[in-house]
Amino acid sequence: MLDQIFNYLDFHFSVEAPIVLLILVLLEALLSADNAIALAAIARGLEDKELERKALNFGLVVAYVLRITLILTATWVQQFWQFELLGAAYLLWLVFQHFTSEEAKDDHHHGPRFTSLLQAIPVIAFTDLAFSLDSVTTAIAVSQEKWLVLTGATIGIITLRFMAGLFIRWLDEYENLEDAGYVTVALVGLRLLLKVVNDSLVPPEWIMIAAIFLILGWGFSKRVGTQLPQVEPEKSEVSK
Repeated sequence: MLDQIFNYLDFHFSVEAPIVLLILVLLEALLSADNAIALAAIARGLEDKELERKALNFGLVVAYVLRITLILTATWVQQFWQFELLGAAYLLWLVFQHFTSEEAKDDHHHGPRFTSLLQAIPVIAFTDLAFSLDSVTTAIAVSQEKWLVLTGATIGIITLRFMAGLFIRWLDEYENLEDAGYVTVALVGLRLLLKVVNDSLVPPEWIMIAAIFLILGWGFSKRVGTQLPQVEPEKSEVSK
């Protein structure tokens, strides 16, 4: 039984396996920064901080199941460009919804507001799935051994939960970070769209990573409520 499972997952441990696994984890971490901001911003649609945490936890559990399903069916999914088109349309719709919605006065939040946990969980799960359409393709290109890709995805989803938790806090501290996050979401959506139109037009990964880091640098450039200190003129006594 086990040998059949390992054969299906291409389980062939070698000396190079830890190195490939490390590369997959690094790729997951680098490519999930924009994903983490998007998920954190979606979770902020819940007004209660405890509900935000639960939404991320349960949403990423569902997202993990969808990721594993995507990896196991990646060869079949890659035959249909419609999946990437749907992923691109969904991500670009999120960006459009963010920048066209009214900003909340209390926390600068754009986008949807949720009245219950069950409304937020599917949005978080399907947003991660749309991002995974791009990252899983990259992972499969690095290694054809499914057990390595599955392990990398498992570590990646844990890393994503940690990063999303950090970004929820940072979104309250940095004024431009949420907008910057959605700009990077737009980049991922456009990249998926280019893959559908003409794969040769897709920019290389290093350009995407560099662009994401530059945009996030702008996102961290201004704290909420930061004002330049006002210098009062010194009062000088005029002696008579």
